[in-house]
Amino acid sequence: QVQLVESGGGLVQAGGSLRLSCAASGDMFRLNTMGWYRQTPGKQRELVASITSGGNTNYADSVKGRFTISRDNAKNTVYLQMNTLKPEDTAVYICKLGLLKAYWGQGTQVTVSS
Repeated sequence: QVQLVESGGGLVQAGGSLRLSCAASGDMFRLNTMGWYRQTPGKQRELVASITSGGNTNYADSVKGRFTISRDNAKNTVYLQMNTLKPEDTAVYICKLGLLKAYWGQGTQVTVSS
Protein backbone atom coordinates (compact mmCIF):
# COMPACT_ATOMS: atom_id res chain seq x y z
CA GLN A 1 0.00 0.00 0.00
CA VAL A 2 1.35 3.41 -0.99
CA GLN A 3 0.83 6.46 1.17
CA LEU A 4 1.54 9.98 -0.03
CA VAL A 5 1.92 12.86 2.40
CA GLU A 6 2.06 16.44 1.13
CA SER A 7 3.47 19.38 3.05
CA GLY A 8 4.60 22.94 2.49
CA GLY A 9 1.32 24.66 1.72
CA GLY A 10 0.24 27.88 3.36
CA LEU A 11 -0.72 31.51 2.91
CA VAL A 12 1.53 33.73 0.81
CA GLN A 13 1.23 37.11 -0.83
CA ALA A 14 1.12 37.45 -4.60
CA GLY A 15 4.62 37.36 -6.02
CA GLY A 16 5.85 35.10 -3.25
CA SER A 17 7.13 31.53 -3.30
CA LEU A 18 6.33 28.20 -1.72
CA ARG A 19 7.90 24.78 -1.96
CA LEU A 20 5.64 21.76 -1.71
CA SER A 21 6.88 18.29 -0.82
CA CYS A 22 5.25 14.91 -1.24
CA ALA A 23 6.77 11.93 0.54
CA ALA A 24 5.84 8.43 -0.59
CA SER A 25 5.97 5.21 1.39
CA GLY A 26 6.99 1.89 -0.11
CA ASP A 27 9.26 1.04 -2.98
CA MET A 28 7.19 2.12 -5.99
CA PHE A 29 8.32 5.73 -6.04
CA ARG A 30 11.44 5.52 -8.19
CA LEU A 31 9.68 3.49 -10.91
CA ASN A 32 6.68 5.75 -11.34
CA THR A 33 5.69 9.06 -12.82
CA MET A 34 4.83 11.60 -10.14
CA GLY A 35 2.42 14.45 -10.59
CA TRP A 36 1.10 17.53 -8.85
CA TYR A 37 -2.53 18.43 -9.43
CA ARG A 38 -4.66 21.21 -8.02
CA GLN A 39 -8.32 21.57 -7.31
CA THR A 40 -10.60 24.46 -6.45
CA PRO A 41 -14.29 24.23 -5.50
CA GLY A 42 -16.53 23.75 -8.51
CA LYS A 43 -13.67 23.07 -10.90
CA GLN A 44 -12.19 19.91 -12.29
CA ARG A 45 -8.90 18.73 -10.88
CA GLU A 46 -6.12 19.88 -13.19
CA LEU A 47 -2.59 18.71 -13.81
CA VAL A 48 0.00 21.26 -12.73
CA ALA A 49 3.22 19.37 -13.42
CA SER A 50 4.54 15.85 -13.77
CA ILE A 51 7.91 14.14 -13.79
CA THR A 52 8.70 10.68 -15.13
CA SER A 53 10.96 8.14 -13.50
CA GLY A 54 13.64 9.29 -15.93
CA GLY A 55 13.26 12.94 -15.02
CA ASN A 56 11.27 14.23 -17.99
CA THR A 57 8.95 17.01 -16.95
CA ASN A 58 5.66 18.43 -18.18
CA TYR A 59 3.87 21.62 -17.09
CA ALA A 60 0.51 23.23 -17.50
CA ASP A 61 0.77 26.35 -19.65
CA SER A 62 -0.45 28.48 -16.75
CA VAL A 63 2.59 27.64 -14.59
CA LYS A 64 5.38 27.34 -17.16
CA GLY A 65 8.35 29.48 -16.19
CA ARG A 66 7.08 29.88 -12.61
CA PHE A 67 6.86 26.34 -11.20
CA THR A 68 9.51 23.63 -11.15
CA ILE A 69 8.91 19.97 -10.36
CA SER A 70 11.76 17.77 -9.17
CA ARG A 71 12.24 14.43 -7.45
CA ASP A 72 14.69 12.82 -5.06
CA ASN A 73 14.49 9.05 -5.46
CA ALA A 74 16.74 8.48 -2.44
CA LYS A 75 14.17 10.27 -0.27
CA ASN A 76 11.05 9.01 -2.08
CA THR A 77 10.01 12.64 -2.39
CA VAL A 78 8.75 14.88 -5.16
CA TYR A 79 8.86 18.66 -4.90
CA LEU A 80 7.05 21.57 -6.49
CA GLN A 81 8.85 24.88 -6.30
CA MET A 82 6.32 27.63 -6.93
CA ASN A 83 7.58 31.14 -7.67
CA THR A 84 5.83 34.36 -8.62
CA LEU A 85 2.60 33.06 -7.20
CA LYS A 86 -0.69 34.58 -8.31
CA PRO A 87 -4.09 34.64 -6.61
CA GLU A 88 -5.37 32.25 -9.29
CA ASP A 89 -2.87 29.66 -8.05
CA THR A 90 -4.96 29.32 -4.89
CA ALA A 91 -6.06 25.69 -4.62
CA VAL A 92 -5.57 22.41 -2.84
CA TYR A 93 -2.46 20.85 -4.32
CA ILE A 94 -2.52 17.07 -4.51
CA CYS A 95 0.28 14.63 -5.20
CA LYS A 96 -0.20 11.59 -7.45
CA LEU A 97 1.93 8.50 -7.93
CA GLY A 98 1.54 6.46 -11.08
CA LEU A 99 -0.58 6.74 -14.20
CA LEU A 100 -3.22 4.09 -14.92
CA LYS A 101 -2.99 2.59 -11.45
CA ALA A 102 -2.56 5.68 -9.34
CA TYR A 103 -2.36 6.70 -5.74
CA TRP A 104 -3.33 10.12 -4.42
CA GLY A 105 -2.38 12.14 -1.38
CA GLN A 106 -4.77 14.15 0.77
CA GLY A 107 -3.59 17.50 -0.50
CA THR A 108 -2.18 20.69 0.95
CA GLN A 109 -3.86 24.09 0.79
CA VAL A 110 -2.12 26.95 -0.99
CA THR A 111 -3.66 30.39 -0.64
CA VAL A 112 -2.25 33.38 -2.50
CA SER A 113 -3.51 36.76 -1.37
CA SER A 114 -3.59 39.78 -3.67
